[in-house]
Amino acid sequence: MHWPEYGIEAVLLGTFMVSACTFTTLINHPAGPVHSRLASAMARRALIGVAMGLTAITLIYSPWGQRSGAHMNPSTTLTFWLLGKVAAHDALSYAIAQFIGAAAGVALARLALGKWLQHASVNHVVTTPGPRGPIAAWAAEALIACGMMSMVLFCSNHLELAPFTGLIAGLLVAVYITVEAPLSGMSMNPARTFGSAMVARRWNAYWVYVTAPLCGMLTAAALYTSLPGTNVYCAKLQHPHSESCIFRCERDRLVSAMSANPATLRSETTR
Repeated sequence: MHWPEYGIEAVLLGTFMVSACTFTTLINHPAGPVHSRLASAMARRALIGVAMGLTAITLIYSPWGQRSGAHMNPSTTLTFWLLGKVAAHDALSYAIAQFIGAAAGVALARLALGKWLQHASVNHVVTTPGPRGPIAAWAAEALIACGMMSMVLFCSNHLELAPFTGLIAGLLVAVYITVEAPLSGMSMNPARTFGSAMVARRWNAYWVYVTAPLCGMLTAAALYTSLPGTNVYCAKLQHPHSESCIFRCERDRLVSAMSANPATLRSETTR
């Protein structure tokens, strides 16, 4: 049992949720410093997207994020489990920790922000389907989850691109919040939606946020592994060479190849 990593996953997602609650309140609340100066809802979403993208990048590249792998999402963890990179007991413990962390983060933000977080313009950053309904929300959630996991698998399993996986993930978070949020609220994460829903007691179409991200990420995994010459070396989004790894990790083979011969590296990444 890897208790430190489980605790880290809870803290990472809890921190992400505190950040989401704080920035959404500051930017979207009518009495906040931004709302009166920025009438465009899309422009405000873009600001929130930048804030949350930077939050994601900070957490992924933090020492704790590099230790746990910074999944922060049960769908990500389950996908890597099905790919054979995470042991079953670790996958289950990660998922439990992520749900606990998300709920604790929103609860902590409510204690700090009080009625500001409860205002209809913020509403505990609950994610619910937009005007087009739950089917459109499901399709949108599945699509963005597929895009995120496709990027993670492609970049993290190529040593020349792996250092940029977290940066691209943060960029995608920013773009998704700006563009996709009107359709589903942009969750991509059943634990993230659970945390807000539990504190706000609003479970509108929660099934969308449980099934769609998982289906999207599993689709990405199926597409990636069907390509010739692909491999999944580790379940970490950011893998420092100095850190031990609790997963079924094969990154040393690529690192050794890089050290021995850069040309070998190029052939290894396509094998």
